[in-house]
Amino acid sequence: MFIAYFVTGAWQSNCYVIADEDAGLAVAIDVGMDAARTVEELLAQRDFQLAGILLTHGHIDHCAQAAVLADAHQAPVWVHPADRELMTHPAEGLSPQMAGQLHQLIGDAPLHEPRDLRTFEAGVPVRCAGFEFSVTPAPGHTPGSVLLGLEGDEHMIVFTGDVLFAGSIGRSDFPGGDDHTMRAVLRDVVSTLPPQARVLPGHGPFTTVADELATNPYLTDAYLEVQS
Repeated sequence: MFIAYFVTGAWQSNCYVIADEDAGLAVAIDVGMDAARTVEELLAQRDFQLAGILLTHGHIDHCAQAAVLADAHQAPVWVHPADRELMTHPAEGLSPQMAGQLHQLIGDAPLHEPRDLRTFEAGVPVRCAGFEFSVTPAPGHTPGSVLLGLEGDEHMIVFTGDVLFAGSIGRSDFPGGDDHTMRAVLRDVVSTLPPQARVLPGHGPFTTVADELATNPYLTDAYLEVQS
């Protein structure tokens, strides 16, 4: 299994490319601002064919160039249905300050959905490029946030988007976010992942579930008590 990642855009988001080198097929995860050119360069250098794009959630820094890249390769894009609207109306999921920065970051051209847009179904894996990704709903940061799981060469890999970072978690104070829901997801979903699983987040460095359970202050029992 081949995995590469790039940090792209003004908000420094991680974009991933996973490929089956024997088959020459690749999947991209979270193609955000300024990510398409870098992905294209990698595909050309490695002679990979883009088979699809998966989105951990619909915030603009994770999906801004998903449509243009997918359409150029006639590839599908998957997103949770609850975040679909954010792909074309990104300001609806941002704070007023961040929404005000959108014009200078992405211009004023209207955003469009990819020609082949598909939606995740809870419990139904996505098969693409010879890989099978598990899809686990993980709302709280956005209503449509998901964890994408993949069996790696040694340990499970989990693409956590903006749900879990090394030493931190995603914000829940944006429109569509919910602190109560986020804590429940961290307690009932994230904390029950295999400890040896590698965490590839939407921002920042890689980590493991075991390291986060041991050191992340947002995975402590005190924080995860969900108020009724």
